[in-house]
Amino acid sequence: MNDTPPTGFTLVESMVAVTILALAVAGPLFTAGRAIVAAQTARDQLTASYLAQEGVEYVRALRDDEYLASYPDASDAWDNFLNRSVDECRAPETCKLGPIQGNDTRLRQHCNSNGNGCTGTFSLLPNGTSYTRTIQIVDASLDGATDVRVVSTVSWSFHGITYTVSTSNHLTPWQ
Repeated sequence: MNDTPPTGFTLVESMVAVTILALAVAGPLFTAGRAIVAAQTARDQLTASYLAQEGVEYVRALRDDEYLASYPDASDAWDNFLNRSVDECRAPETCKLGPIQGNDTRLRQHCNSNGNGCTGTFSLLPNGTSYTRTIQIVDASLDGATDVRVVSTVSWSFHGITYTVSTSNHLTPWQ
């Protein structure tokens, strides 16, 4: 009779060792994956907040352009701004403000909610996320003064979930 113990691993011991190793590796990999998704979402949210603020600044520039165009008599500049420059965007309507199409040399093009003239969609490289920006002008008269609230909203989809960032600012007639 040979009393020497077996020298290899049994099948049960091997399966227990593989299971422990798999659990030890799966936890950190899952955590790393979630961290990458969180970083990508934060990147897209930051980009969207900049695009939303740019929309407000663009509307402010439209107002200022009306005042400069009517200088030195700027009495009708505010009405021109509301009735010509942003009329399509006044609540309850919204308009899209996006990149230009074709050979136009302007940086941005104003277009209405039915999409005439531009798509209102930004595709930024290298991440390829598509952002859509809408602008809405809401009348907000305070203390007898005429002013408007500009609401700029940017939305995008990431992994099948739609995200939205919105910013607003008040504009007043100045002379």
